[in-house]
Amino acid sequence: MKQSDHILELARQQRLLRAADVRQHGWSSQLLSRLHQSGKLQRFARGLYGLPETEETEITEHQTLMEVCQRVPKAVVCLLSALQFHEVGTQLPHDVWIALPEATHTPTMGYPTLRITRLRGSAYSEGIQTVTDHGAPIRVYSIAKTVTDCFKFRNKIGLDVALEALKDAWRSRKVTMAELRHFAKINRVERVMQPYLEAVTQ
Repeated sequence: MKQSDHILELARQQRLLRAADVRQHGWSSQLLSRLHQSGKLQRFARGLYGLPETEETEITEHQTLMEVCQRVPKAVVCLLSALQFHEVGTQLPHDVWIALPEATHTPTMGYPTLRITRLRGSAYSEGIQTVTDHGAPIRVYSIAKTVTDCFKFRNKIGLDVALEALKDAWRSRKVTMAELRHFAKINRVERVMQPYLEAVTQ
């Protein structure tokens, strides 16, 4: 097999390819541009390639999240985007909501539009799940962490959204009370959430 064939095979396995992935195998990253020019690879963003869309490789619903996580290494999918990812509530956000550590510089991306929240310490690092979709990892907060994040940022997304997320996650048994209390403590929203936690368990 030629290097270009190996690269196309890797693209089939991974869904998204970066120059670093190609170099890691000892292949020439310049082949990515050539394969793109010949129509064998599609360029999704700078330095990010994949197979052209066909019925076999149609973009998954998580394609955008995969791209963001590839291009912004410290990004964690959060709030409305995390609710949609976990199929909790009825939110269909147009933007991608991500969390970044407090001191991280703001990434510049033309598409998709990012809504960035800044978190510090364990509020950022706890509750991260890495889900691999077609070989490309998506970093997303767990359902319990996301629900408590919604209460933490209720002024930004609306208390109604936070309440809907809590009720839906609890009703569908996707969270436990212990998990919710654990992350409420980390997010410092124990007092805020207490009456709502009591209400859903009655």
